[in-house]
Amino acid sequence: MRRFVLTGAPGAGKTTIVDELRRRGWAVVAEAATDIITAQQARGVAAPWQEAGFVDAVARLQRERREAPGAYASVQVHDRSPLCTLALARYQGRLAGRVLVEEVERVLRDGTYQREVFLVQPLGFVTATAARRIGYAESLAFARVHEEVYRAHGHRLVVVPPAPVRTRVALVEAHLRRFVGLPSDPAEGVPDPIYLT
Repeated sequence: MRRFVLTGAPGAGKTTIVDELRRRGWAVVAEAATDIITAQQARGVAAPWQEAGFVDAVARLQRERREAPGAYASVQVHDRSPLCTLALARYQGRLAGRVLVEEVERVLRDGTYQREVFLVQPLGFVTATAARRIGYAESLAFARVHEEVYRAHGHRLVVVPPAPVRTRVALVEAHLRRFVGLPSDPAEGVPDPIYLT
């Protein structure tokens, strides 16, 4: 099984790209943190990301989704991974919890995710939501931590620059096809050159 990760700044458009890839038939695994935040806020917790067990809860849900029955397509696209959760802990200045540490060790040991990781670059703004209360400058700093964490753990970053959704999805899809040996999709035209950094 080949699992590819989309990472980057909050609000950069990862979930929009993943949703379009799903619509095009790719197997995708949804981001976990937003669902945990939404569930906790529904219980009256105003800022769940500040709670002591938040990063472990995210890591636990990521593992459950990765290992869920029916999640065994030969190629998957993941909206974030435990390394993103580690980046969150570092950005917040927290020690990673036991569950997160074990998850990071497991995915690195097992080679769970492909070395090529899609780094979705910021669009120039962040749209605030109940689950996303971060300004643009903060999102850029947070994105740099993600980049540092992935590089430090041996991943190569495929840059997905700001562009219309269709263009970004075509770029990601062209690279996915190339990485897994599928023929290119002539309907998408010629993709931009690879942005490996």
